[in-house]
Amino acid sequence: MNLSPFFSAAKAASKKTARLLSLQKTEILLTIAEKLKSSSAEIVAENAKDITEGERKNLGSMLDRLLLTPDRILAMAQDVQKVAHLHDFVGEIIAEETRPNGLGIQKVRVPMGVIAMIYESRPNVTVDAAVLALKSGNAILLKGGKEAAFSNRVLVKIMREVLADYGIEDAVQLLDNATREDTEALLKAKGKIDLLIPRGGKGLIDFVTQNAQVPVIETGASVVHTFVDASANLEMAKNIIINEKTRRVSVCNALDTLLVHEDIAEKLLPILIPELEKFGVETHCNASLRETQNFASLQEHDFDTEWLDYKMSLRIVKDLDEALDHIEAHSLGHSESIITENPENADRFLREVDSACVYHNSSTAFSDGGEFGLGAEMGISTQKLHARGPFALEALTSTKWVVRGKGQVRG
Repeated sequence: MNLSPFFSAAKAASKKTARLLSLQKTEILLTIAEKLKSSSAEIVAENAKDITEGERKNLGSMLDRLLLTPDRILAMAQDVQKVAHLHDFVGEIIAEETRPNGLGIQKVRVPMGVIAMIYESRPNVTVDAAVLALKSGNAILLKGGKEAAFSNRVLVKIMREVLADYGIEDAVQLLDNATREDTEALLKAKGKIDLLIPRGGKGLIDFVTQNAQVPVIETGASVVHTFVDASANLEMAKNIIINEKTRRVSVCNALDTLLVHEDIAEKLLPILIPELEKFGVETHCNASLRETQNFASLQEHDFDTEWLDYKMSLRIVKDLDEALDHIEAHSLGHSESIITENPENADRFLREVDSACVYHNSSTAFSDGGEFGLGAEMGISTQKLHARGPFALEALTSTKWVVRGKGQVRG
């Protein structure tokens, strides 16, 4: 595939989207939302082709990520409506000063330009990424996974039909049937891509970060921990753990490793494990715990595994220090939680755990742009530069300095 036409079209479209007024962007997104709702049957039909192929390939828990139902399509459209009404950061004056020499200086938010996104499985990301790019005045190139090919095609077609009425259909383009060589060309498109966002498993993100020559915001990969301290409320702990492990096992904020203080383990596990087993959760732990429970054997890499399945690692620790050491050794910097009634331990955990999202007495399932008031998100960044945690519109803008003078020259 020759990517040059895509790059040229995206660049030209980005110039147009950057000039759109806030009211125009709102109107475009609201129209897309209505078009998604009215096209629900068509979307479900195309998605069914992906599901059938996924079942043939035995994709397992990934099928949940892939599935689009009328309810999920409605939720997708409602998310688009929320983004339409979010604050528009483009043109916002961040800082302003008049210098002693009379120069007026402003730091102003501007669109990034052309964004590229490489992602796996979830077709709702196609819509989330497109509308966030449009709201922030950018153009976007989308490379979704082959497992969602039919879903992505129909979703992009629907959005481009709306954009065509505004002369900006190339602001959203799907790199359909792209090869590995095309992906590598995308990573090296210096001067043509202003920002690249990979969203998926650790393998994808590592490949992108190791080969990219364009700016990258990393997202996605996680090994999520929850530590149940000795003073934890047992009922609260049970409810939180069940929620973060079973609500949706295929998402990046689902619990992977449970750490339990040794002083509370004998009270918590008998009421927690049977409840998890009702959902089909398989717990992996060491030999001493398997003597008392029907647990699976702990394998060498289990503590470094992002399960994305009805599986969980379990470790009994002697104190907060051991829990913190474990998290430091195995976390990928995504989301971690402590359940405790000890305020000092809670404060220490929140202060010392070096992850994008840290929680006290709360489920990690809240690591989500919508739950943080951001609307739809591009992903959850685990890096520290520019964007960290759930990120959306603001992170898709850059800044420039606007300087106004009256003939000043520098001596």
